[in-house]
Amino acid sequence: QGQGQGQNTTMQRQMSLQGGGGMTVPGQGQDTTRNTTTTTMQELIQSCSSEGDATMTSLSGSFSQPTTTTSTPIHSSVQSHFRLMRDESVDGTLSPVSNKGTSEDETDNATARRKRLQVDKAYFIFKELVMTERTYKKDLEIINLWFRDEVSKENQLCEPMPMLFSLIDPIYEIHAAFLKEMETRIASWESRNEPTPNCRRVGDLVLKHLNHSTLEHYYRYIDTHIIILEKVQQALEKNNRFEQIYTDFEMQKVCYIPLTTLLLKPLHRILHYQLILERLLNHYGSENADHPDTNMALSKVRSIIKRLSLNLKESENLVKLMELQRDVIGYDTLVQKEREFVREGCLQKLSRKGYQQRIFFLFSDVLLYANRTTTPGLQFRVHGQLSVPDIQVVDSEPRMGADFCFNVYDGKRALMVAAGSQNDKVQWMEDITETVQFARERGLESPGNKYLSLKSISGSDDGLDRSEISEQRTLEARPAGQRSNSSVHVCWHRNTSVALMDHQRALENQLSGYLLRKFKNSNGWQKLWVVFTNFCLYFYKSFQDDFPLASLPLLGYSVDTPASEDNIDKDFVFKLQFKNHVYFFRAESQFTFDRWLEVLSTATRSPLNISNNRIQ
Repeated sequence: QGQGQGQNTTMQRQMSLQGGGGMTVPGQGQDTTRNTTTTTMQELIQSCSSEGDATMTSLSGSFSQPTTTTSTPIHSSVQSHFRLMRDESVDGTLSPVSNKGTSEDETDNATARRKRLQVDKAYFIFKELVMTERTYKKDLEIINLWFRDEVSKENQLCEPMPMLFSLIDPIYEIHAAFLKEMETRIASWESRNEPTPNCRRVGDLVLKHLNHSTLEHYYRYIDTHIIILEKVQQALEKNNRFEQIYTDFEMQKVCYIPLTTLLLKPLHRILHYQLILERLLNHYGSENADHPDTNMALSKVRSIIKRLSLNLKESENLVKLMELQRDVIGYDTLVQKEREFVREGCLQKLSRKGYQQRIFFLFSDVLLYANRTTTPGLQFRVHGQLSVPDIQVVDSEPRMGADFCFNVYDGKRALMVAAGSQNDKVQWMEDITETVQFARERGLESPGNKYLSLKSISGSDDGLDRSEISEQRTLEARPAGQRSNSSVHVCWHRNTSVALMDHQRALENQLSGYLLRKFKNSNGWQKLWVVFTNFCLYFYKSFQDDFPLASLPLLGYSVDTPASEDNIDKDFVFKLQFKNHVYFFRAESQFTFDRWLEVLSTATRSPLNISNNRIQ
């Protein structure tokens, strides 16, 4: 335990702020020095190789935890056969650099199997399906098991909860069984013996589980989920006890992304099935024995998507508004039926004291700007609003040391703002102009209460009293729980912005699997289970763990292959970099390398063409 405390203190001292570009560890304290060198997670990852209590102590800060992180809650009302399936699943050796293997003959056989599998593209496509299905099952568990346990402790469930669990429970049961069969199939594919033709088929397995019952459950969820989201928002506004339970649960490490985002996972999983099956069909050709089943499975997936496409964007927009409402104070009516999110991000606003950092939120009807508070949750307090139909945006020459300036007028006042780059400036100006034009075409009228009754409207300090300003300059605490990874917080720290399309791509492009991460100060590599979702990489010791060891938000990062001066002599390695923060990750094959680069490019600045282990 003493060793664990020492590791915990070391990580707290060395781990830099979220916005500094480095990885963050759930539950850890903040480093008050913004410019310190970020730990490369070496201490964290080395400690993960131990199974002792000290590992759990250093990660969780609690001495009462068991020695494993797979401690799914058991709720009395959810006792069914699928709960046992997680413990019976194939172990995590379906990955690069398995820890298993002993004798020389076994090593030679394993090498031969790897060479055979390296050229089998269908194997890697199927493996992506298995790996991402593991993450999907865990995401469903957060709602169906963990969150259910929390709310069921109350004497009476809040209105939308019984409806939610009745929809999620059968979907979870279906996919637990589906995953079990897929893991058995891929284990046979990887076996020492030459696999039979049936072991190399995928479409038949997918088709089997996309039966009439599965389709009906998904149709029901598609038709009902937005009602659940609306009722959840109403409960958060009116039911203080539910709001407290909800907030407390989101602060738990197991809830690594917002609950509202988790509620969209069944919709996005169907989109992922379509991409995988299309990729498999393109690889097969019409003569392959698995082609008919795969084609039929794809047809069923497309029938679900056809129904889904009617309200997916509406659901994604509602979730974004709900999540922003929890990050923003001073504007209590952010969630509106007709309001659409357009862009969020940091701009420097010119005041009497010079340029000051502000976070701007552009919606279809209003432009808000806010400053970060010093409350424990580090929310953003709105200090001004401009009605979109009245806005004009005008280019400006560099002013007072800022290069990328433009003006925003609304007829009565003007804001001089500066972006962090020319590209960011152009995107803001284009989005504002298009949003204004669209609002005017719809005949959207300006609200009567055009401005908030805030000191910021005329004051140079944007409504902050001097004590708050002084506090903000010295206090650099990180928000607790997963909210520190939300895009608004990362945009604030990294002086960047995110548009609607970026959010949609981030929601719909997800990937899971094992990667090797290079230690900073040695040539060693550590195997980690990695999940990419919501602009962020989450790192686990294995796929069976319930919560991540650390996370790395990718907004502002670039992704590329190592340069010659990096002295990386391994294949399938990609490099993530933000300023002086550099991480190297190694995939197991050309296919997985290309897939990681393709998916990560949706959240990072990267070249578009990827081929032959090199981004062109």
